[in-house]
Amino acid sequence: QVQLVESGGGLVQPGGSLRLSCAASGSIFSINAMGWYRQAPGKQREAVATISSGGSTYYADSVKGRFTISRDNAKNTVYLQMNSLKPEDTSVYYCNAFDGVLYWGQGTQVTVSS
Repeated sequence: QVQLVESGGGLVQPGGSLRLSCAASGSIFSINAMGWYRQAPGKQREAVATISSGGSTYYADSVKGRFTISRDNAKNTVYLQMNSLKPEDTSVYYCNAFDGVLYWGQGTQVTVSS
């Protein structure tokens, strides 16, 4: 079992920045990939960025050049640095981890508004 706890969400003005954190605990030695997804009201959950145990990354086209995913294995934490935020980035952001089973955090709200 893996437990994930997200933090760092909040309200930010367009053009601003936020950094989300996702701390993993439990059977973390078996974690392969971790990632960030988001879900806006009335929309499907979509992948934002993922990172493998080897450091390979994936970004959705909508966030390329603005968001950066990183992983601190010593702290068992994955981060999502979000810059140049836009109103359309407003969503609940979820962290996940995969070790053959997919685990999800509880989500953190990000609101981009003036």
